[in-house]
Amino acid sequence: MNQTHIHLVITHLPIFGSFLGALVLIHGIGMKSNQTIIASYNLFILSSIGAGIAYFTGEAAEETVEDIASVLESSIKAHEDFAMYALVSLIILGLVSILGIFFTLMNSTFVRSFDFFVLFVSLISFGLVARTGYLGGQIRHTELTDDLKSPAAEGAEKSTEYSDEESEI
Repeated sequence: MNQTHIHLVITHLPIFGSFLGALVLIHGIGMKSNQTIIASYNLFILSSIGAGIAYFTGEAAEETVEDIASVLESSIKAHEDFAMYALVSLIILGLVSILGIFFTLMNSTFVRSFDFFVLFVSLISFGLVARTGYLGGQIRHTELTDDLKSPAAEGAEKSTEYSDEESEI
């Protein structure tokens, strides 16, 4: 197993972890269960660790696919750029979750307000990481692209442009 395999496997953890963690947190808030809330915080921490691993294995994954004819550099760049926003949001989510565990265990007076704040951060993080996953899927799953042109058609256009330039010489 290489870093590309790790990247492809681990990228799903932050997506599902942030979503499931939000559902568990909503349940914990509704049931007023500190154990359930702490469980959601642990899911968020694992998700943030997974996001870090996914981000740092992304370069190896890029090197694996960048020379494949059907892969567009623009798709890789969009995924890579957006991944930084997702990583930062998930790091913040992990850190506020650590604080949430501390506040919950200390039975702080503003712990319930903080739970809602963490829920808000988790939903933003989920949106960012889900978008990052969507952009990553477009790298190899051309059926996800919004473009009308396929990479093969784009390559054909480039070769036609080259032929036209050649004939002018």
